[in-house]
Amino acid sequence: MMSDTLKVSLVQLELVWGNVEENLKRISNLLLPMKNQTDLIVLPEMFSSGFMMENKNLISPKAAMTLDWMKNQAKQLNATLLGSIIVEEDGNYFNRLYCVDGEKIICSYDKRHLFRMGEEHKHFSNGADRVVFNLGKWRIRPLVCYDLRFPVWSRNQNDYDVLLYVANWPEARREVWNTLLKARAIENQSFVLGVNRVGIDGLGLSYSGDSSVFDAKGRLVGKCTDHVEEIITLQLNLDELNDFRRKFPLHLDADSFQIS
Repeated sequence: MMSDTLKVSLVQLELVWGNVEENLKRISNLLLPMKNQTDLIVLPEMFSSGFMMENKNLISPKAAMTLDWMKNQAKQLNATLLGSIIVEEDGNYFNRLYCVDGEKIICSYDKRHLFRMGEEHKHFSNGADRVVFNLGKWRIRPLVCYDLRFPVWSRNQNDYDVLLYVANWPEARREVWNTLLKARAIENQSFVLGVNRVGIDGLGLSYSGDSSVFDAKGRLVGKCTDHVEEIITLQLNLDELNDFRRKFPLHLDADSFQIS
């Protein structure tokens, strides 16, 4: 990976409800052409099962298998792989994002904001840790779905270059998704990636996808086709981002704050 460029691949999927083995098999086939073609592959939220809550106890025992699959895929494809799955620890369930590179877990992040309107908070425990990881010179902040609605938690403290959201965001609220992705890019002066699913889930909710990338000026850099399972790969340039930041240094006037 060149120091000033990053190839990112957005994987917009139609997920098989509750069937981990089938989802991993399907994704493996979809990713075959990506070998040596990209630096970072981003999968949607709960990519192995769909956004399940009631049957989380049936999915969580397959977390270790899914994590091993992620490591194997990353190694085979010569890329970093990222996405969230259902994990159980000491009787608590988490919507946990993993980022892996070969045999190594680069980072994990437990979703902080749990979707109250869907009663996610009754089924999962939230995380509290702010995570930023590095790929070469790139600093990347991973978040999950509903986190997008909370600008303070997403705020750039002059410590990341890419803000990344994985999601199962229903089509009924797609205008909010698209608007907030653009807003987060402008206010944080960073690239923003949003990766969402398509299709209809086991609860009858429809997903349009709208997986996309915005640059620091809020311009749409690339977008997957609506309602279509698709992978797109884009190249981001760090020199261009830093040049814009030098010319328009918003961070110098940013408010300081703490999150409890």
